[in-house]
Amino acid sequence: MSEYLSIFSTVRWQDVVDILINSYILFRVYVVFQGTNAFRVLVGITSLWILREVAASIGLILTSWAVTGITTAAAVIIIVVFRNEIRTALQARNLRAFLWGAPAQQQAAPIENITETIYQMGKKRIGALVVFPGKEDISEVVHGGIPWNGTISQEMLLSIFWPKNPVHDGAIIVTGNRVSEVGVLLPLSQRQDLPSFYGTRHRAAAGLAERTDSLVVAVSEERGRVTVAKDSWIKPIGQAEELQQILRKHYNLTDGVPVQQRRRERLKHSIAAVLSFLIMTGIWLGFTRGQDKIVALNIPIEYVNRPANFEILEASVDEVRVQLFGSSALINSLKPGQVQVRVDLRKSVEGSNVFPIGQENINVPPGVFLNKVQPGTIEVTLDVPVTKEVPVQVDWVGRLPENLTLVKSEVVPETIRVIGGRTILERVSTIYTTPVRLDSLTRSGSISTGLVLTPPSLKLASGSSERITIVYSLEDRMKESQPQ
Repeated sequence: MSEYLSIFSTVRWQDVVDILINSYILFRVYVVFQGTNAFRVLVGITSLWILREVAASIGLILTSWAVTGITTAAAVIIIVVFRNEIRTALQARNLRAFLWGAPAQQQAAPIENITETIYQMGKKRIGALVVFPGKEDISEVVHGGIPWNGTISQEMLLSIFWPKNPVHDGAIIVTGNRVSEVGVLLPLSQRQDLPSFYGTRHRAAAGLAERTDSLVVAVSEERGRVTVAKDSWIKPIGQAEELQQILRKHYNLTDGVPVQQRRRERLKHSIAAVLSFLIMTGIWLGFTRGQDKIVALNIPIEYVNRPANFEILEASVDEVRVQLFGSSALINSLKPGQVQVRVDLRKSVEGSNVFPIGQENINVPPGVFLNKVQPGTIEVTLDVPVTKEVPVQVDWVGRLPENLTLVKSEVVPETIRVIGGRTILERVSTIYTTPVRLDSLTRSGSISTGLVLTPPSLKLASGSSERITIVYSLEDRMKESQPQ
């Protein structure tokens, strides 16, 4: 308990303002987008983000990485797929209405007038198809409509669906108290469970209702029956009063609806505001108090994309020291193998190359962040490998005993073939053996010894022996001084 109190005791007034601003933004997103498919997808993306944070905090590296990729792709998909819904939800006459007021409600249609006319058309066997859009934009689902923009009246509706009117076979779209389009073509439903006596009008009504949140009313010219399609259901409605109730519910009208419904709406907004505040507080705590540990690791350098004709002769360092930070749980579960330092040699040239070491060279698990890297640059020398035959010379050290003299020495083999950088081999004229001490020699004989390849980037060619035989002859100085 004292730990939590100590956290909140360090809260600054800037932190409180930060939380409140972002809480209000989150609440406004809920108010503006509630009830749309885009909002439901936003909730799904938020759930994925929370899952990623939980996975990262308990050290589930692979899960965190996978969810991060899915969340990124989903964010792009929602913008592309639901761009029309987003545009419709964001439409506001002024900034104040967007930031403070409730989203503009669509003006309800004159329900009594429309229902009375619909049932009159049913009695007269006049076919009709009437679309009442919801919150979703249907412009990309329907097509072929003719702009009308006429105020709804009984006479106008009857004239539109009069059998000799050229547009009577299409649907009309009711927007507020006006008919915005006539002669509209709707997508047909592909459902197999619809009654066989349902014709094109009914399948069109079901098709649009399945794809959007619109409510569609169809009037059969054969039976005079009024049918309503909404979401995945389609059913006949026998009474005008029942159709009026369905339309009121579709437009979310409060006229004739108990006051409790408005209270429930206010309660729902209050709960959303509290949840927005709690979510943003949790996010703030996660960002400011979760990334509270720093660790330093020595990571070996991995070279990639080395040109085939080059060899790495030497590098200024073999490893770099990286300083990482992140949540304690994730840092504690971190292993050196999960952090990689890679240097791309694709654009390297012959000779010395200097490469900067930064964020793009260092791969770290999701949820872990790079703080510092040392050194900031490395120098890598590359050259074209060639083969050269070089004479071998004995590296004599020390002094022979005073009574002995070295008469002759021979190296077998006299030359060896070495592989190295072309530039370096141009400066190499001799390869020496490992040091051979003269003071250890007492009589003529042979010694097997190794070679010293300088610089270390040189290596023996295939077939060359790593050992050299030295055949030497010694004589006594006293014998040389005696007269013949």
